[in-house]
Parts: sequence; structure tokens; C-alpha cells
Amino acid sequence: MNTVRLGIYEKALVSAPWPEFFPQVREAGFSFVDLSIDETPERAARLDWSPEERLRVREAARDAGVQIGALCLSLHRRIMPGSADPEVRRQALEVYRKGIDLAADLGVSVVQVAGYYAHYEADDPAARERYIDTLKAALPYAACQGVVLAIENVDGHDIASIPDAMAVVRECDSPWLQCYPDVGNIAEHGGEATEELAAGEGRMVALHVKDVLPGEPRRIPFGQGVADFDTAFTELARQRWQGRIMLEMWNDDAPDSIATCVSARHFIEQKLAAAGYAVESI
Repeated sequence: MNTVRLGIYEKALVSAPWPEFFPQVREAGFSFVDLSIDETPERAARLDWSPEERLRVREAARDAGVQIGALCLSLHRRIMPGSADPEVRRQALEVYRKGIDLAADLGVSVVQVAGYYAHYEADDPAARERYIDTLKAALPYAACQGVVLAIENVDGHDIASIPDAMAVVRECDSPWLQCYPDVGNIAEHGGEATEELAAGEGRMVALHVKDVLPGEPRRIPFGQGVADFDTAFTELARQRWQGRIMLEMWNDDAPDSIATCVSARHFIEQKLAAAGYAVESI
């Protein structure tokens, strides 16, 4: 039987000091948590944590019996790898390097790379090439640190599908660049789960699952959207894919966040069981 581990997104849980935050992951029944390096000043500042801060976070996760699965480097929405401005691209490369360093210091093997070329700039056909050039420049550093970069198919129109992500993976041609698909985003842009996941076969290091509606890629409760989990998990089972699946949720510090996460986990566990998957317990 194929086996997976389930994790939860940091933003699904209540914000708290790390020794209080990580136990929520286990209380909700998950094995790991993905942390966010996003556009907010507070989370972007994590790239500049001192060695002592990094050690405290790593030890707090260890003490709670929780793995940090990946870092989600969505800060690149604002500091754009495909920007027309060379200074912004220089900063974007520095974000890659700092994210790789932080992952290595936290014992994290994967940095998820957002598939936005130049999110806040006008459409420019050259943005994709600039994005790839910046990403290629980061890969030797990732290799030296032993950290895999993995592209997420995002909402929007840049890297919107797994075939889009795989085209970049093939062009960069490095074992240190793989794919971290988002099953919800397949549905949000009208893609077909079997076809898209088949395109990533052999190169998917982990997966995000969330529910969505057309034009609404966030905050849709599981089971109330259009994401086709049955088809997605059936295709993964055909591939005999095994690994980490992270439930991506935004509960906005609601006091019932843990209960909401438990309900979502039960929903996904039932879908996985129907496809012949066993969930490895924590």
C-alpha cells in the first residue's frame, strides 16, 4: 500500500511563540508543518534570523515532535525574480540564497518556489526568461547546501499548471529543481487533475492540497469547492507516488483553528483511503 504523511500550513494554526505553536501541529494530528516566508515584514524578517533564533525554532519543533516540512518562499511575489529592474532581480536572488540558508539551518530539505514571474509589474513576455535566469543562478547554491528548490503552480497566469512548472524544470536541468504541485490550483485555473499530475510524474517532491472555487484560490472549506481530490489521488496511486501532503489553509488565528484542521484532515484521509493510501501516523 502506498503511504503518505500529512502536514499543515503554518497559517492554518494560531500564531504563538514557537514552543506553544508547534504542539498545535501534533494536537491537530499532523506530522509536519510548512512555514511561510511571505510578503509581510514579520515573516520576511525570518530570512535574517540570528543563529540563536534559528536554533530556538529548530529545538522547539524537535521538542514538540514535529518536522518542519518545507519553507514556502512566497516573498518572491513582491521581490520578483522576473522583474524588469536588475536591482529587484538581484534582491530576488538574495532571497533565494537566504531562504536556502534558513532551510539548511532549520534542517529543512525543500524550499517551495512560487511560480510568479513579476507579479506586480505589467505583463512582459521577457519576464519568464528573466525569472528562469534568476532561478538558475540560485541552483548551484542550493546544490552546495543540499536543499531542493521545488516550483509551485500558482494562481494567476505565470506558472499556472504543472506542465508550466515542468517546462521550467526541464529548461533549468538540475536535480536540485523539482516540482511541488498544488492540487487546488489545478482546479482553480480549470485544469484536469489526471493530465496535470501525470505531467509531473517522477519530479514531485511533495504536494499541497486545498479546496478552491473559480477565481477564489483561498479560504474555501474542504468539500465546498471544485478541487477534484478523488481523481488527483487516483492518479498519484497509479504513479505509486509516496511522500508528504500538506493541507493549505488560512484560519486567520480563529480560536477553533485546531478543530477546523482536524475536520479537514479527516476529509483528506477519507479521500486518500478511497484511493488506496495509508496515512503514516505521527
